[in-house]
Amino acid sequence: MAFHSLPDTGTDDPGALIPRRYAWVVFALSFGLLLSDYMSRQVLNAVFPLLKQEWALTDARLGLLSGIVALMVGLLTFPLSLLADRFGRVRSLALMATVWSLATLGCGLAQQYPQMLAARFLVGVGEAAYGSVGIAVVLSVFPKHMRATLTGAFMAGGMFGSVLGMALGGAVAAHMGWRWAFAAMASFGLVLALLYPLIVREKRIAPSRSGEPRAAVAPVARVPLRSLVNSRSVIGAYVGSGLQLFVGGTVIVWLPSYLNRYYAMATDAAGVVSAMIVLVSGMGMIACGMLSDRLCRNAPTRKFSLAIAYSVGSCVLLSLAFALPHGTPQLLVIGLGMFLAAGTSGPAGAMVANLTPLPIHGTAFATLTLANNLLGLAAGPLLTGVLADALGLAQAFQLVPLVGLAAAAVFYFAKRHYLDDIQQVGRHVRTCDVGMEVPT
Repeated sequence: MAFHSLPDTGTDDPGALIPRRYAWVVFALSFGLLLSDYMSRQVLNAVFPLLKQEWALTDARLGLLSGIVALMVGLLTFPLSLLADRFGRVRSLALMATVWSLATLGCGLAQQYPQMLAARFLVGVGEAAYGSVGIAVVLSVFPKHMRATLTGAFMAGGMFGSVLGMALGGAVAAHMGWRWAFAAMASFGLVLALLYPLIVREKRIAPSRSGEPRAAVAPVARVPLRSLVNSRSVIGAYVGSGLQLFVGGTVIVWLPSYLNRYYAMATDAAGVVSAMIVLVSGMGMIACGMLSDRLCRNAPTRKFSLAIAYSVGSCVLLSLAFALPHGTPQLLVIGLGMFLAAGTSGPAGAMVANLTPLPIHGTAFATLTLANNLLGLAAGPLLTGVLADALGLAQAFQLVPLVGLAAAAVFYFAKRHYLDDIQQVGRHVRTCDVGMEVPT
């Protein structure tokens, strides 16, 4: 037995029992809801210039409209994910999608800034636990050796949803007004919220072995929640992932406004160009996750090495990009930087899955989502808006990539402790009287 791994028992990979065709159906529907999640969240970015002009808003107030969603996701993801783990993930996901879709429709009906802020608050409430519970559902129906790939691919849905939200939202807003942009996103989410529980069934994603209960899944109430933060490396994965998403999330939110101000692009054109760059980021998220699975199967600490490389690489490329003159070369380098900016999502998700018990994976990914939102997706757009009011958006963008260096430092700290921590978790698993998975 290698020092860094524990032997398979034959009962620690419940996803291997799920029919592969049905597993991909679950993935497709869960991915579709994630698209809706981010379409509803990021359509706002495409109409920033229109709202700024119509309601005479400062950049800080615009940033708050974006940040309030991520803030609520960060604050509520843990308790709502815990409830979903206990009372049924499928029903919970359908309810979440209904709430955020109706709230998005409310954004289109808002007549003034406080009403819009309240509607965005409710969007955040609805979306709070979707990412964590959704990825827990996806990971539960696939073999565990696919975790980094699936985590990267699933979380890339956020990027693709951002693409659709900004591109389609910008196009609809340019031709029909910004209110219809919100209505279009809401309609898509409501349709999927209706279909999801009709096709994805709780019993089908938790199969039995020879008539016995699924051995790999212990009752969630019997798994101590301290397992979520019982090692230095898993804490490093949470914090490093959140800091790195400060960079990628900020660029996604403010890029349409950057193009509108410094390239004189109209709302629809800025949305399309931003969407293309975000699409590149989503492709990078998938590619980086696949690379992690390929290179790290027999050398788990490489996940941290790759996360460090992605963080430093995105910092260098984006710092260079925002120091270049405005033009095509700058946009190309921004695209290269964004290809790496979210690349840590797959490795970080795999680290969290490997270092926490399967029955509380929904809650574990809620903790990861908490870090991603409080440290990254909420703080980034808001602080950048404040800096933009004081220094200008171009100058603020020159400072944002430096946070990637802090993320790299945290991942390095976590790497130093990973091998010891994985053994500690393995010893804990083997002494439990419940049949939970053995991390590898």
